[in-house]
Amino acid sequence: MTLESGQGPIDGTHYLEATPENVTWGRLPSRTTPCALTVASGDTVTFDTVSHEGILEDQGGDPVAFFGRYGVAAADVLSDARLLAKSPHLRDPDHDGPHVVTAPVHVTGAEPGDLLRVDILSLHRRAAYGLVSSRHGRGALPERFALDGPEFTFCAVDGELGVIRYAEDRAARFPLHPFMGIMGVATDTDETAHSVPPGRHGGNIDVKHLATGATLYLPVQTEGAGFHTGDPHYAQGNGEVALTALEAPLRATFRLTVLKGARARAAAGTLAEPFGETEHHWIPIGLHEDLNLAMKAAVRSALTFLTDRFGMEPHAAYAYLSAAADFEVSQVVDQVQGVHCLIRKADFVSGSAL
Repeated sequence: MTLESGQGPIDGTHYLEATPENVTWGRLPSRTTPCALTVASGDTVTFDTVSHEGILEDQGGDPVAFFGRYGVAAADVLSDARLLAKSPHLRDPDHDGPHVVTAPVHVTGAEPGDLLRVDILSLHRRAAYGLVSSRHGRGALPERFALDGPEFTFCAVDGELGVIRYAEDRAARFPLHPFMGIMGVATDTDETAHSVPPGRHGGNIDVKHLATGATLYLPVQTEGAGFHTGDPHYAQGNGEVALTALEAPLRATFRLTVLKGARARAAAGTLAEPFGETEHHWIPIGLHEDLNLAMKAAVRSALTFLTDRFGMEPHAAYAYLSAAADFEVSQVVDQVQGVHCLIRKADFVSGSAL
């Protein structure tokens, strides 16, 4: 199974292929980055996304040869991945991140102070394999892994399961749960941001709950918002401890809607950071270089949401969070670390309507 550009389901009204002209590599869009598309608020956009794994210089820059070592046929390596691998001028390996990121989309009417509502409508797998990597002396145990160079673990896809084979007759099999690691808006800067650390712009937040059917709210920093995405995953555990998740390419479709004034406050209160929502949970997010301070930031964001949205007294909201909410470590590997909070909607049935 290989989902090449232009083939198979394209669920959005607009479609952006992953050509060298339509991506940045290792950097995130800023206010000076040209937009690839202009769409109306409420429009749907389909993006082809490419994983960086298999095309990086420490893997030889040739995805056909690299994945061929694991038994992947040349015909099963995406054409756009091959083309990007032949475009090393797009990335400075000494200063840029690894991620292939789509060029920004201008959403008409979006202005600083608004919220961009990003509804994740569909995520189609584009290949039947992926990779988990550990490198750079990073991850949760840098003193133990990737000491002598990068370490790569190939993962096959068997239906809805990922498969890591660790002996001739043994394998670990785990459910796939695709999501986009990077979803963000353009930063209000002249310089483009490094693709690894997340921030107020969103970016590499790596919250695994933001899968099909979920929504991400992003504070708009520049006219038109400049929405972009990248870092596709087939699965990730909370923490992402080895440095990467199961990295593999996706075709992602989003609805992009501008929320202003009362509509923005109804969705996320006065939060000035990225905020997630699923069918069953609200998801405030905390980010900081220090994991302890990321936890504090997540608690503060959750308090702000509950006091804004439901008028809870701060002490009551604090007590509720301690008694009933779940705080999870999103990732510990992206320089800026993440903690997200899961607040059950069912606990606030009487006041859950926007």
